[in-house]
Amino acid sequence: MKIIARIQSDFPTKFGIPRQSGRVEELTARIVFEPEYRVREAVKGLEDFSHIWLIWEFSEAVRESWSPTVRPPRLGGNERMGVFATRSPFRPNALGLSSVKLEHIELDSQNGPVLVVSGADLMDGTPIYDIKPYIPAADCHPEATGGFAQKVEQRFLKVEIPEPWNSMIPEEKLQALKGVLREDPRPAYQKDPERVYGMPFAGMDIHFRVRDEVLTVCGVTEYKK
Repeated sequence: MKIIARIQSDFPTKFGIPRQSGRVEELTARIVFEPEYRVREAVKGLEDFSHIWLIWEFSEAVRESWSPTVRPPRLGGNERMGVFATRSPFRPNALGLSSVKLEHIELDSQNGPVLVVSGADLMDGTPIYDIKPYIPAADCHPEATGGFAQKVEQRFLKVEIPEPWNSMIPEEKLQALKGVLREDPRPAYQKDPERVYGMPFAGMDIHFRVRDEVLTVCGVTEYKK
C-alpha cells in the first residue's frame, strides 16, 4: 500500500492522544497529501460530506510478531481480550480506523488540497493510507451494541488550570487541551496522586497531577524533543 497523506496534529508523542476518534471535538488537525496526490480533482465532491473515514498506520507499533490477546486500557490493563475484539495498535497489521469531522478543505494552500479535520486521534506525522466519505445511511447503526467497552463506566476528570499556567496556553488551544485532560490521559494502571505527569501538546509540555478525580495543571514549559 502507498502512503497518500500524513496528519499534522498537536501530539508529537502517543501520550495524551484520545483513546478514540471524536472524543475531543475541539481538537483540530490538518491532513497533508503526499506530493503525488496533491490533486484538486481527487477531493472533488468531498466538501459535501460532514465526516470522513481515515485508514492509517500505527507507525509506532509496527512489529513482526503478534499476540492473539491484548490488555485493553478500557479494562484497566488487567484483563485480556482477543485482539480482534479490541482496537489495540498491536495487531497483525498495524492499521487504525478513525471517523473525523471534515471542517473544511484548503484548496489554495501551498501544499493543497489540505483537509482540516476535528476529533482526530492520530499522532503528528501518522501515515494515512486511504480516505473515504462517512455515509450515515450505511455507517451509522444506532441499535449497535458496544461489547465490553459499553459496560465500563464513562468518567471524566475535573480540570483545573490555575495561573500563571492558564495564561501561558494559547487561547485557541485551551479548550482542546481541557478536553484531552478531562479524558484522563494517564495509563490505566497509574493512579499515584503524588506523581507529576508530563504531556507534550501543541509545542508545550503540560505538567499535571490527579487527585480525587481532579486534574490540576502544575506547570507549562516549552516542548523539546
